[in-house]
Amino acid sequence: MALEAFYRRHVDEISRFVACRVDDPHMAADLVAEVFLAAMDSAHTYRSDRGTELGWLYGVARNTLSAGRRRAVQEKKLESRIAGRRLLDPDDLSRIDDQIDAERQARHAIEAMEGLPESERAVLELVAIEQLSVAEAAAALGIKQGTARVRLHRARQALRRAPGLISATAVEGCR
Repeated sequence: MALEAFYRRHVDEISRFVACRVDDPHMAADLVAEVFLAAMDSAHTYRSDRGTELGWLYGVARNTLSAGRRRAVQEKKLESRIAGRRLLDPDDLSRIDDQIDAERQARHAIEAMEGLPESERAVLELVAIEQLSVAEAAAALGIKQGTARVRLHRARQALRRAPGLISATAVEGCR
């Protein structure tokens, strides 16, 4: 009941505030709703000794409008990024679907490795899945070859011991 009274007391002022800044009626209605939702979420920040509830609500409205503008800019950037690209035709989709199917074993191997420490998993992914040599993996990770060999050995041992995970030989056979 108090929330409804608060809304009724201030909806006209906030609607005018938004309407002065937005020319799309649907967007204005959405923003007014967002202002009141944001006000409910941040009601604990209102301090009557710092000003009126309407003044505080205007601050919430300004923040909501700013966030809306930032979102709009981001959406425009995303739209412009894809504007020049062609959409996928059925042949492209089929090719990508085939590629995803072909990589199923590698995905399962990567999922199996999620429990490994990052340092061991990185070496194992590069050697077993990406088919790099231990020397190449070490160089890619900025570590010594000996360190890479130790991490690779530990990762394979952990996979052999882990119940329910795929075997280390299956990981080695990826690709």
